[in-house]
Amino acid sequence: MNGPNYLTLARILAIPALVAVLLTDFRGRDIIATAIFVFATLTDWLDGYLARKKGLVTVVGQLLDPTADKLLITSAIVCLVKLGRVPAWAAVVIIGRELAVSGFRAIASAKGLNIPASGLGKAKMGIESWAVGALILGPVYFGKIWILAQIGLWLVIIAALVSAAEYYVRYGPQVLSKQP
Repeated sequence: MNGPNYLTLARILAIPALVAVLLTDFRGRDIIATAIFVFATLTDWLDGYLARKKGLVTVVGQLLDPTADKLLITSAIVCLVKLGRVPAWAAVVIIGRELAVSGFRAIASAKGLNIPASGLGKAKMGIESWAVGALILGPVYFGKIWILAQIGLWLVIIAALVSAAEYYVRYGPQVLSKQP
């Protein structure tokens, strides 16, 4: 374990706190949950930056980092469905995309192929982080610009579908061929 991996672990450990705060009704909940979410997303940026900059990329980090990202986003979105801020169908699309791309990458890995995150996939994560953060902050604090959070959700859905299609178009023939 190294510094970037500890940051990834901190992100994973922040998830139960985020869920507990989001699902407990108390004054200031949205601000505290947003702070936890922002902390977690900053660890995502920082662990990747440090791993690349300092040459600390590890197999553990390459496995844990995307897992931590998916756990964070999935947990937040499920809580937002419960709070009525994200429609269930949108959560199914977003979470379904994550599961499908992860499964696709697992099949590729079994065949010795590495599928790196695409630029569109990284952009999706950036949009997703902003939109989910705005949705966590909620309409009370986001005020008259709450519509921007809802537009962000639509952008996440579009980016999720387009980036999943990009992975399939780019790597599908190799991954889905009958050859091992």
